[in-house]
Amino acid sequence: MRIGLLTEGGYPYVSGDAGLWCDQLVRGLGRHTFDIYALSRTERQEDQGWIRLPPQVGRVRTAPLWTAHDDGVVHGRRARRRFSEAYGELLAAVCGGPRAASPEAPGVPGVPADSVGAEADRFASALYGLAELARDEGGLAGALRSENAVRVLERACRAPGALRTARTARVPDLLTVAAHIERALRPLSLDWYEDDALGSADLCHAAGGGAAALPGLLARHFLGVPLLVTEYGVHLRAHYLAAATLEEAPAVRALLAAFHGRLATEVYRAAVLITPGNAHARRWQERCGADRAKLRTVHPGMEAARFADVGEGVPGSRCADPDTLVWVGRVEPAKDLISLLHSFAEIRRAEPRTRLRIVGAPAEDPDAAAYLAHCKALAAQLFPDEAEGVHAVGDNPVSFEEIGGPEIPSLAEAYACGALVVLSSVVEGFPVSLVEAMLCGRATVSTDVGAVVEVIGGTGLVVPPRNPRALAEACVALLSDPERRERLGAAARARALELFTVDQNITAFHGIYLEIVSHSPVRRLVVDDEGEPLPFGVPAEAHVPGRWTENRFMTACRPRWAEGAPVRATEPPSTPVPVSVGEGA
Repeated sequence: MRIGLLTEGGYPYVSGDAGLWCDQLVRGLGRHTFDIYALSRTERQEDQGWIRLPPQVGRVRTAPLWTAHDDGVVHGRRARRRFSEAYGELLAAVCGGPRAASPEAPGVPGVPADSVGAEADRFASALYGLAELARDEGGLAGALRSENAVRVLERACRAPGALRTARTARVPDLLTVAAHIERALRPLSLDWYEDDALGSADLCHAAGGGAAALPGLLARHFLGVPLLVTEYGVHLRAHYLAAATLEEAPAVRALLAAFHGRLATEVYRAAVLITPGNAHARRWQERCGADRAKLRTVHPGMEAARFADVGEGVPGSRCADPDTLVWVGRVEPAKDLISLLHSFAEIRRAEPRTRLRIVGAPAEDPDAAAYLAHCKALAAQLFPDEAEGVHAVGDNPVSFEEIGGPEIPSLAEAYACGALVVLSSVVEGFPVSLVEAMLCGRATVSTDVGAVVEVIGGTGLVVPPRNPRALAEACVALLSDPERRERLGAAARARALELFTVDQNITAFHGIYLEIVSHSPVRRLVVDDEGEPLPFGVPAEAHVPGRWTENRFMTACRPRWAEGAPVRATEPPSTPVPVSVGEGA
């Protein structure tokens, strides 16, 4: 079958989110054809280029979210009126109140569920109205950046029944919100929604919510292509966390939260299936309006082979130092290394020979480097250089290291150098570092955040976050009991091999693809070389993986904007052909 893989800020670019699992998925399902539709977030990401793509990638089409191209479209009076009506309805649904969670409506105490559903339908109708206008007129880039768009937003904020916070929005706030919404709606103006683009796919697989899923919504609306949404990190949750760190006006935060909430609701409603990566993400999706019957948990897959030597204790692999704790990850405030250092001070009182190795580089966040410097300063203050005797050189029991040096040449070596792996985060989605430690056969002590409990099961110790004393007591308990530590490590490796490998991830998605296509096939009409309908042109094997037919397809139920002769889908080139927005979007 042909899969339209939709990404934002990730695959096939060298840097970005979700790149690894997308690449594993595409390479693991070699009998399917993948067309990549990628939205880039930054100019730097585009300059870094793509990873090496496998032969099953038929084509790649890209579009930037970081800049807006002037499409040169000038709307006439009728088109401007259509835009004002549709955009006004969209913003009225955004400004009309919080999205939802209570007994009456999942989020708004005292608000009937049918009222919230009506607002969601209003948002969806307006969104598709804008998409149809963009398709008819050739784009919305100029309209969404126009002064008229700001005036429409101001009217929605001042209308009766609007959010109280929205009514306080001033002109700078309106400009900020309008710019953000324009950026989020840029996929509406792309030329991906034709028979020879997303219309030729058997299903669309969005590697995230938000902008990544928006092309899938339009492919479903215009072309009837079923949509699968995978979220290993819930897009709406990520927006909430990011907004909490920004110094924006309350009106800006409220309006953008409402917009992303409405968009998430529509994505979850339109998707045939939703595959969260863990129960923590699943709970978030349910609270954001996802139908529980559509949810199917698919855990991320890890390359177990990289950790096999350490996990199996192969001769020649590094042996764990029984007195060393290891922390591995990106250095950022959410990892709460401050609490870990204070906890280690208590551990040293009970086990004076213990050492702590912090392995990782600062995150890309500009504050991460300052946070790392603060942690190093705190470690120097809490643990002055110590020496075993008067003639020995002093040494700090806490070290900050990065992977790739002579001491730690690889990620597996980082976990191999310690007997116990520690996670001290206060915010966490799916704890990748814990799974890697489990594959290495290491016992773990973790804080109870995100999907930690779901991942480790009963193979490690869990303590409350921001509790250095509890973290210290758990670490001391395992440091002083080598047999228990070894049992937990063996059980952890067995659990990771059962639940978190690439093979199980690929097998799960292979079954989901077949299930979606069998229950929600794209209705197509097969035509011969002269454009005439071909009776019995679709064999029973058409949706079975493999190149069984050479027929060309066109959609049977064409949207009202598609007039004229049938358009056949183009055959995929032998090598991926990059197509940028400037060539047609």
